[in-house]
Formats: sequence, C-alpha cells, structure tokens
Amino acid sequence: MRIDKYLWCTRYYKTRNQATEACKKGQVRINGQVAKPSREVFPQDAIVVRKRQINFELLVRDLPKSRVGAKIVDIYREDTTPAEAFEQHDIQQQAREYYRKKGTGRPTKKDRRDIEDYLDDDG
Repeated sequence: MRIDKYLWCTRYYKTRNQATEACKKGQVRINGQVAKPSREVFPQDAIVVRKRQINFELLVRDLPKSRVGAKIVDIYREDTTPAEAFEQHDIQQQAREYYRKKGTGRPTKKDRRDIEDYLDDDG
C-alpha cells in the first residue's frame, strides 16, 4: 500500500491529497528515509510524520483495505510517539500566548514600561 493512502486510511490526514502534499514536503519518513507519496508501506515499518510541529512516530501493524473508523485505527498502527513531544508542544503554545493574544493591538503605556524595565535589567 502507498504511504499517502496508508496515512489517509489511518486518519492522520483528512484527504489523500493532504497526505500526498506532506510526503512531497518531506514531512513523512519511513525507517529514517524521506518518503515519496508512492513509496510502499509494509508491516513493521517505522513511520515518522511531522504534523503541527510534533513528530508522530508510529509502527505499521497491518494494512487496511480502505479508510477505517477512528475506533479501530489501533488495529493497523501502534503509536510510539513519546509524551515529551506533546509536552514540548504545550510549552511552546503557552509561550506564544503568554504575553499578548494575537489581535489585541499595540502595547499599552504600561506594557511598554514593563518591556523597558525588563530590557534595562538585562543590560
């Protein structure tokens, strides 16, 4: 089975076209090598998919005949993604949202003073 079809069947991407584009961009690796969309997948292959700044690691258990339901996806793959990857993503997300939310406008006078005080403390 092709890697793009496998990723679509196991619900890593909503459409097969998205899976194909991810392969073309080099976001999919099979056994450590960048995979083209037409690369064949076999049971016991290790796949790494970079999606939303997380490297999802999975092991192919079996090949589905067609797209499967979310409840039975674990029959066809074993998710070996370390928990640290999700924790690091959460930390990055919090760091982005810590100071100001996007679209809240220019910094206020108090915000500018706080920034200047912070910069003065460093230098």
